[in-house]
Amino acid sequence: MRRSDFDALVGGAAVVRPAALAVAVLLFAVPLGVLRAASPVADAAQGDFARLVDIGDGRRLYLECRGTGSPVVVLEAGYRSSARIWSEDYKSGAPRMMVLAGVAAFTRVCAYDRPGTVAPLNNNVRQSRSDPLPMPRTAPAVVADLHALLRAAGVPGPYIFAGHSLGGFIVRLYASTYPRDVLGLVLVDAYSEMLETLLTPQRWAALVRLNVRSGSDTVQPIPSYGDLETIGYGKDNAVMRQAAAATPLGPMPLAVLAHARPFDLPKEAEGFSSDALESVLRAANEKLATLVPNARFFVAKDSGHDVHQDEPELVIEAIRQVVVGVRHPATWYDLTSCCAK
Repeated sequence: MRRSDFDALVGGAAVVRPAALAVAVLLFAVPLGVLRAASPVADAAQGDFARLVDIGDGRRLYLECRGTGSPVVVLEAGYRSSARIWSEDYKSGAPRMMVLAGVAAFTRVCAYDRPGTVAPLNNNVRQSRSDPLPMPRTAPAVVADLHALLRAAGVPGPYIFAGHSLGGFIVRLYASTYPRDVLGLVLVDAYSEMLETLLTPQRWAALVRLNVRSGSDTVQPIPSYGDLETIGYGKDNAVMRQAAAATPLGPMPLAVLAHARPFDLPKEAEGFSSDALESVLRAANEKLATLVPNARFFVAKDSGHDVHQDEPELVIEAIRQVVVGVRHPATWYDLTSCCAK
């Protein structure tokens, strides 16, 4: 499932509304003005880095990197979400450590805006800091952009990737497309093509209808920018299955986090009950933890879909363990849980 939070335009301003479900959103970004001057040569290998990078086809993507050390952790946001989901707090009234800053304390970490992603600001949105693109697009196109961005910016690999929701799907596809570039993965309540095979064809079609009705496949304009990110719900499932079959994940540290608080279903839920839907979502996450030997699976008991916002400390700890597991492989087998507090 994927939640489409950006579902209406009112009075010329985009309104972020919590929508009924899905595996992929929460919209967060940052002001454009301070970031529009891009250097013709980018070097994101060290120091605080936050600017646009020309990826080689005349387009620019916004990238920010913090911290020191290797391997570099690359954060991939969920559907229609900018990189700000990793650094801005939208859930708590008290100051706390968010994922980007937490990871920067023990290694170098980078996050970027996909074209068409947004971030909430009261009843309006802040548009992506990256150049716009016509929508819809595909997950393989996102993977190609990310690969070009890391190379153009001089971010040294191979990497650890952490992806939330649809971002988890994207980093898995990246790992099958560029296997030598990936040392470890953290999947945060990730969308999975396995949902389709865990449901009957009729129930899968109903789940697609439910997401499409919430706006997942609708191309919408962002005022003064361009198109809102649009990637058809489930339309890249076959691509992921083919890529995973051709190049399955090799042995690597893998941590999988799943939500515990159920999605709010709309009144017209295509026949799904909350219990039935949560059961299949949990099963899909558990299957992700079987992709490699000795993967760690953890249920975030106090989190909804946006674990990185509800319990950022769990995501930071999962990433830390994967980083340590890459640096010192024997330690991966010393711990039995992914995110023990």
